[in-house]
Amino acid sequence: MSRPDPGLAHGWCALSALHSRIEAEIERALQARHDLSVREFSVIEVLSDQHDGPRGHYRMNELADAVVLSQSATTRLVSRLEDRGLLTRYLCPDDRRGIYTDVTEAGHTLLEAARPTHD
Repeated sequence: MSRPDPGLAHGWCALSALHSRIEAEIERALQARHDLSVREFSVIEVLSDQHDGPRGHYRMNELADAVVLSQSATTRLVSRLEDRGLLTRYLCPDDRRGIYTDVTEAGHTLLEAARPTHD
């Protein structure tokens, strides 16, 4: 049995290391300039794209999928951002079991200030 080409594995390792270095640099810059983590920025950014049309708002499990976190980690993160006044939660008008999260004016302001740093 022949061994697979190690080039693919080496390429994947190099790509993964580069991604980690870039994310760490973005994390340091966001923390220093805006007191935001990459994950916090991602949550606010995803939620800022919501709209009032069909499927326009994220439920917590959909948000977790969009930012690649567990549902419990996403809930804790949203709670921290809500405590900072950057997000607000409210009941879904069509399904009282559902909870939506919106970005506050302060959250939009911070997002716009942090976007050039992130980008």
